[in-house]
Amino acid sequence: MFRDARTAALCAAFSMSMTFAAAAADKIGMLPSAGEAAATAALAASATDAVQRATDFTWLCQKPEKPGGRTLILLHGSGGNEKTLMELAAKIAPNATLVGVRGRLVQAGTTRWYKRLSPTSFDQADIRAEADAFAVSLHAASREYGFSLENAVFLGYSNGANLIGALSVLHPGLVHRAALLRAMPVLEQAPDVALSGADILTIAGKADATYSPFAPALENMFRKRGARVKAHMIDANHMIGDEDARLVREWLTASLDPAGSAAGKALAGDIGAR
Repeated sequence: MFRDARTAALCAAFSMSMTFAAAAADKIGMLPSAGEAAATAALAASATDAVQRATDFTWLCQKPEKPGGRTLILLHGSGGNEKTLMELAAKIAPNATLVGVRGRLVQAGTTRWYKRLSPTSFDQADIRAEADAFAVSLHAASREYGFSLENAVFLGYSNGANLIGALSVLHPGLVHRAALLRAMPVLEQAPDVALSGADILTIAGKADATYSPFAPALENMFRKRGARVKAHMIDANHMIGDEDARLVREWLTASLDPAGSAAGKALAGDIGAR
């Protein structure tokens, strides 16, 4: 299921290093030096951080008894899966079809959407490659599950929200509406594309020391490209909850029915139903 040549190579190198160290110690009758021990530990840590990558994304589609015509596409945060945001999404839009997705990567035992170098720096080539792969898988899923990408709403948390942000500028026109919870801009050089047809909601937490400082930059990235942006900074940390659900629900109602149209009211009723 996984392509893991790097892990195999690292494990082979680690095994060879351990064999050499054991042979040397046996030959001269002493334990490895502090330097040798540190090098061995570093190699082991490198193997632990190796990335496994599935051949495709894992999709889960949940349809309510009385579908209202709205689809929410859910992208989890680090360590999550295709089910993680289902409960939150059901609070936002009880009669919507919920489509959860799991990222392809497992890094140091944690599911992710692309390689992480540090808590706030990421492998740029991997972000672009995974966004491209996700775009292809997304089109296939829309055909398989029968939902329209033009009417879909993306809901992402942390690592998943970051991928949605990158996807929106790497594949302009694919993301029409997105709610990004505890997100940050991850592309060091985002393409200068037009996003005039996109509606974006960002919700940052005041006590989120890692991500909240990046909230203004994320908002500016979208505004500079013409997207309609609604931004909130709430009394919260990196965790998400009922206040996020309320704000997303209100934003969706407003963005779907800015002029009070009959169609918009029907969709708003779908979102607000309890």
